[in-house]
Amino acid sequence: MRRTLIVTGLLALSLGLIAIPGILGATRASGDVTTVTPIKHVIIIQQENRSFDSYFGTFPGADGIPMLNGVAQVACNPDPVLKTCVKPFAYHQDINRGGPHATKNSIADIASGAMTGFQNQANVASNCVDFTDPACGGNTGKNFNDAMGYHSASDIPNYWSYASNYVLQDRFFAPSTSWSLADHLYAVSGWSAKCSSNAPTSCTSTLYDNDPRSAKVLSGTNHVAWTDITYLLHRAGVSWAYYISTGGQPDCEKNYEMVCKPAKQGVGTPGWWNPLPYFNTVQNDQETGNIQDSAKFLSAAKNGSLPAVSWVIPNNQNSEHAPAKVSVGQSYVTKLINAAMAGPDWNSTAIFLSWDDWGGFYDHVLPPTVNGQSLGIRVPGLVISPYAKAGYIDHQVASTDSYLKFIEDNFLNGQRLDPANDGRPDSRPSVRENSSVYGNLMNDFDFTQAPRAGTQLKVKPRTTLR
Repeated sequence: MRRTLIVTGLLALSLGLIAIPGILGATRASGDVTTVTPIKHVIIIQQENRSFDSYFGTFPGADGIPMLNGVAQVACNPDPVLKTCVKPFAYHQDINRGGPHATKNSIADIASGAMTGFQNQANVASNCVDFTDPACGGNTGKNFNDAMGYHSASDIPNYWSYASNYVLQDRFFAPSTSWSLADHLYAVSGWSAKCSSNAPTSCTSTLYDNDPRSAKVLSGTNHVAWTDITYLLHRAGVSWAYYISTGGQPDCEKNYEMVCKPAKQGVGTPGWWNPLPYFNTVQNDQETGNIQDSAKFLSAAKNGSLPAVSWVIPNNQNSEHAPAKVSVGQSYVTKLINAAMAGPDWNSTAIFLSWDDWGGFYDHVLPPTVNGQSLGIRVPGLVISPYAKAGYIDHQVASTDSYLKFIEDNFLNGQRLDPANDGRPDSRPSVRENSSVYGNLMNDFDFTQAPRAGTQLKVKPRTTLR
């Protein structure tokens, strides 16, 4: 039986819970932390570089690629190399190339709202034959725009199973127009900035696009002085962990490079996908030990010792970042979710699965603007929980800012990363979680229902990938 505490009407009103049937009180999370829902464990799994249309463009009921008799009804996407029009097409290759994905590429892809500028990285090379060659790309002797290709249910059956049985978000956007560095900073702090000193007020907004210092921005000689969500969690006594997969980094250290030798990644090697060790807050709170190898996530899930908030980050092989295999990434994610579902914490868990940016792959939806800043191109988002609505498609606008808002509402009584009242003022231009553009992830749950048992999917399902 779930233990409950009465939530005052004022608190419930401030969190928007009056409109959510069945939330009559607050429950206890790990230790003495109070939550306003039965969710005591939030798990954020962040994969790499896929657009919504590239994975769920043909998912029934979702805002996918407009189709008529199996033919995409979208504007022509001119290919400058092949001198022809390319429209979205079914593509079953396990290894994809995608395209460049810095802010300038996002602007080009969006093409003033026409969404017709998507270009495969192969188009910057010539005389390429082997499509699987990361150095160039091509198909039957021609450059080939696989950025316009999309995968079907038979390619990624486990992802489609999660979407069919839980919640698929078809308005989930990358938090910025840029690449992994900015997006992973946003994921833990709601901001991407650079600082001139250890003072939080010295930080100013940047996405690190075409910045020659970007490869060294997160280093021992630089400052990551603004406030991240772990500061609020630590202050409230809410446990957290950042699980990182040992191996190579999923992307190049310079955002303008598509091909490079992977840099090493692990607990002891902070980087674009492991930024928290650089944050002054994490160092000052003496919580660098909360950054752990992803193997410990599996054991924590099995033993029922998951922290209240977890991030799980891949390496280059299981990230799905082109040219990593789609099948390997799906198997990796399935293993993580299976572990959570089989563990004793499942009945109090919410899993948020998304991809950090679009990776140059086609999407037909124009990104919205939040507090004067454009969001990035749309990516897949899934909400998986014993309380998640079954087979529900969420059309609300969301991004990783929405994850922060859910954490803040559920564990922190609605406290925000707000320099006006969070006790550590920085110079962020806005409190993005408060934007009226965003919906509320609470709407993806039905807390009146009995918690549903998890379903163990095959880690290596049969697919049509080749």
